[in-house]
Amino acid sequence: MKFRILSDNENPDAPDTQFFFNDRDPETNRIYCVLFDIEQNRRVREYRFEDTPLGNGGIRQNGGSFAGINYGRIARLRPVTGYPDAYDWNPEALHPEDDGVFTVDIESGEKRMLVSFQQMRDELINRYPGIDTTPIFINHTLWNRDGDRLFFFVRGHFNRSPARVNVPMTIHADGSGLTEQMIFIGGHPEWELGTHMIGVVPRIVADGSSSDSAAGERLVRYDSEEQQIIDELGSSEIFPDPGNDVALSPDAKWIVQGFKEEGRNAYAVYRRSDSAWAHTTWFDQRQYDSGPLRIDAAPKWNRASDQILFPSLTDEAQPTRQLFLIRVKTRD
Repeated sequence: MKFRILSDNENPDAPDTQFFFNDRDPETNRIYCVLFDIEQNRRVREYRFEDTPLGNGGIRQNGGSFAGINYGRIARLRPVTGYPDAYDWNPEALHPEDDGVFTVDIESGEKRMLVSFQQMRDELINRYPGIDTTPIFINHTLWNRDGDRLFFFVRGHFNRSPARVNVPMTIHADGSGLTEQMIFIGGHPEWELGTHMIGVVPRIVADGSSSDSAAGERLVRYDSEEQQIIDELGSSEIFPDPGNDVALSPDAKWIVQGFKEEGRNAYAVYRRSDSAWAHTTWFDQRQYDSGPLRIDAAPKWNRASDQILFPSLTDEAQPTRQLFLIRVKTRD
């Protein structure tokens, strides 16, 4: 089965045979990225950096490089998205100058700093003065489809309020243009085309209404360059939980989004051309419906835009975690 795992693990320069995964040195707990070839059944390359042991935070969609982030720092500051006990080279620093978001050249193996935590702090300090005493980290590094800019969340004290920091930002691939997104596009955003994104906002923002009765959230298209909402997608009937994981098909014609209810996951599949939609059956997550080992919706499209890969549990007395397929069939 040939899958195009957008912004994730597939090597765009050899999509049929090569993918990336993160590994850990058992002696040092240093994280590193591996390029693996399934035809050769071997590790083609390991991307190890002793001073800054980085993991893959997202392959650039048109190939050539991947975003590198410190999963040891994430493990300390938000364990559910990091690797427990992974090595962190700045365990005490709030805004280190030698950590942040890196890019790693796939061919040469060379790394460079794209933006440091210190730069993020300096960009945000005027609007978020509390960030000066807050250790910050990165979640959701996402390359756009053109590979010329990266989206990410700057976060700190993520489970605490009011000290919590949770700021969406974008930056150009050359390290210029670090920009706070003034409209908060939440959930698990997805790049659409160009500078456009798909994400969730409170309905009051999407409507432009000031009425307190405009409750709930809506899935929207958002222009990260103009920093404005373009339009809404679907409805609350189609997308019951707009803030859940969302994925746009490679041909940009379909959207799939997960939603959950009482420990079960299901998926909404939406055709953009005519707003046709369907919901899948429920998938029971049992003991993995919450917590650090929870099974998120996490849908991924194949390159033909007609199948969706997702994780779930087998329907057995003692279930195991496996990968499943949704096949999208349309009537002529």
